[in-house]
Amino acid sequence: HVQLVESGGGLVQAGESLNLSCVASGRTSRNVVMAWFRQAPAKEREVVAIISETGTTTWYADSMKGRIAILRDNARNTVALRMNSLKSEDTAVYYCAATSLTKNLVNDASWYNYWGQGTQVTVSS
Repeated sequence: HVQLVESGGGLVQAGESLNLSCVASGRTSRNVVMAWFRQAPAKEREVVAIISETGTTTWYADSMKGRIAILRDNARNTVALRMNSLKSEDTAVYYCAATSLTKNLVNDASWYNYWGQGTQVTVSS
């Protein structure tokens, strides 16, 4: 079982940066694919970044590619999402997620069986 707790959300101006952090706990937290999703009001949850168990492989959504980086520190059981050049359309609740169901970097939320509570990111224009 894996527990996830996000932090780092907040209110920023367009063009600014924000770093999100997710602390994982549980016996298998180091052996799972992890991802960041986001959900804006009245929109479906969408994946923004995925990282492999070792951190050597990553995937980014086109909507944020070039502006974000996902990193993990397995020694500290943390996964970070660094976001730059934020836009108003990046406003959403951002969720950390993990999957023990596959070792592949899947972008379908249904594959992720562990979720954090979410952290709000608001970008004002």
